Amino acid sequence: MSTIIFETPRLIARHIVPTDLAEMLLVYGDEDAMRWVGDGTAITGDEAVHWIQVTLDNYRRRGYGMTALVWRESGEIVGFCGLVHPGGQPEAEIKYALKRSYWGRGIATEAASAMLAYGSQRHGLGYIIATTAPENVVSHRVLLKAGMSRGQLLRESDGSSTQVFEWHAKKH
Repeated sequence: MSTIIFETPRLIARHIVPTDLAEMLLVYGDEDAMRWVGDGTAITGDEAVHWIQVTLDNYRRRGYGMTALVWRESGEIVGFCGLVHPGGQPEAEIKYALKRSYWGRGIATEAASAMLAYGSQRHGLGYIIATTAPENVVSHRVLLKAGMSRGQLLRESDGSSTQVFEWHAKKH
């Protein structure tokens, strides 16, 4: 059994375990869906195995990382969501991806909202970012609905651009 991170009305977010490999490949192996992720290519089996190991290391080192999103009704993994520090960046960054058959149902917004709250409440994160392609308006809507605000548009060294979104924990 894996550690449950948070629950929403439709989802259970839990730590990733090595046996999630096949489900990870279903999500991150979808070539068309991955056009918005990383270098725009689908993940290979070896990369997925490595990513699971990095995630397990993140749990030990930081206490958080990527999680599996389980559909409460069926127990099926429908996607992944988490807080990571790509390339060792200081800011926590929220990431998510869903199986194509679950797109358009508000699941990404539900997961992102809960993940932001979890990062703040459980780990004291007061500032979390997200990065997207400027053309990925669907993700922009998800992030805005989850409570993030549009930040700067970064020019990358290869000439491309990255849209930054920001989230600040509310002070009580």
